Amino acid sequence: MRHGASAGPVADEAGTGPVSTIILAAGEGTRMRSSTPKVLHAIAGRSLVEHAVRAAAELGPDELAVVIGHGRDRVGAHLDAVGDRMGREIRLAVQEEQLGTGHAVACGLAALDGAADAGTVLVSYGDVPLLDGATLSALLAEHRSAGNAVTVLTSVVADPTGYGRVTRDDDGAVTAIVEHKDATPEQLAITEINSGVYAFDAAVLSDALGRLGTANAQGERYLTDVLGIAVGDGRRAGALVCGDPWLVEGVNDRVQLARLGAELNRRLVERWMRAGVTVVDPDSVWVDVDVQLERDVLVEPGVQLRGTTTVGAGATVGPDSTLVDCEIGPDAVVVRTHGTGAVVGAGATVGPFAYLRPGAELGEKGKIGTFVEVKNSQIGAGSKVPHLSYVGDATIGECSNIGAASVFVNYDGVEKHRTVVGSHVRTGSDNMFVAPVTVGDGAYSGAGTVLRRDVPPGALAVSGGPQRNLEGWVERRRPGTAAAEAAARARRAAEGEHPEA
Repeated sequence: MRHGASAGPVADEAGTGPVSTIILAAGEGTRMRSSTPKVLHAIAGRSLVEHAVRAAAELGPDELAVVIGHGRDRVGAHLDAVGDRMGREIRLAVQEEQLGTGHAVACGLAALDGAADAGTVLVSYGDVPLLDGATLSALLAEHRSAGNAVTVLTSVVADPTGYGRVTRDDDGAVTAIVEHKDATPEQLAITEINSGVYAFDAAVLSDALGRLGTANAQGERYLTDVLGIAVGDGRRAGALVCGDPWLVEGVNDRVQLARLGAELNRRLVERWMRAGVTVVDPDSVWVDVDVQLERDVLVEPGVQLRGTTTVGAGATVGPDSTLVDCEIGPDAVVVRTHGTGAVVGAGATVGPFAYLRPGAELGEKGKIGTFVEVKNSQIGAGSKVPHLSYVGDATIGECSNIGAASVFVNYDGVEKHRTVVGSHVRTGSDNMFVAPVTVGDGAYSGAGTVLRRDVPPGALAVSGGPQRNLEGWVERRRPGTAAAEAAARARRAAEGEHPEA
């Protein structure tokens, strides 16, 4: 499956031809204990496999392929969407049977045009989300400058349990990679581990894949054995040691998913602080990778900024706010608010305890106050909805004020309808705007008004008859209640009798 034009070819300093990338994402991920394929689990607003694809794409490879298998329909559709967003080609290769990493790479290689003939093939994984383009670029540079047939990205870790071990000869040259299940006690003591990320000479890789055997603990075709085959053929194998073990840590279960998510978030928050954003309590703030923050933004404790949220210079968000795909203007203040797909203008204020649903737009220096919900509505500059109200499917002009406890009644049980309120309007508390209805510029309405008909500009709208008081109703109709007894005492006191008589 292809998406747009491929990125331009990578400059090849060593004259070794084009660069292709293969990302392995076919595994089931049984330890996740999930109906969702492992590579579709997300941290920082992107799936694991999207993190991997974007890192590989930073190299500008001639071809980029992802090998899928388990949950192929869902993973493939997701990668279609990723490719569309990135505007580049992503090829999908299906591994019908899970016969090992070597078999998976062979499937990926078959999906690339001519990659087996020349150049370099980089292999990565769809569950290593912190691996970045800079590290892959360094691996490619090391592979070319050293003239290696195979270069593996390694790391030295305190606990190498579960990882393949990198063996070297007395001169430090890489001789093999031994999987944990196949390692001897001496090899298990090695702390330099294989990340699973490689740069291969394409022809060497193609030849060695055809020679892989299954004489191992899992009966699979190991990609790691390609290195041993290359060394056995007298070719050079090398390694680039990654000094940051987090970059090569994979996700196998939800514990690791949370660990890597927290580490990525820590790095994102730190990056924004160094860029001029104040984060009062970094441990309680979560920021997705596509969020954009300008200088002098203040982020209070308990804030989550998700999706493509942007926050303008000098704005304050929080405490205790969650914003998803929102646009917050400069110098705005958003307090204890949940918002999705909303726009808040410059200098506007929102909250506390506000709910902004998709399509909510608040103009410059406007106000959405306490316990106010807004959906698919445009509220003009300087206009205010201060208290206890619902505004749905409405357009409100500039410098208007909507009274407390007002409801824009937009749904008739079948269709949604729209309310239009003009500029410089003042509406009373407890108004019901029964859509479709229009309130003209400069109009007023009384408290408790139900607006079913349009209000001309400058008019006062009221509804309901004069107030009537039915004297003695409680004592007659609710005898014996506390209210009736209180009323009786008050009546006797007013008549000059002793209240307890």
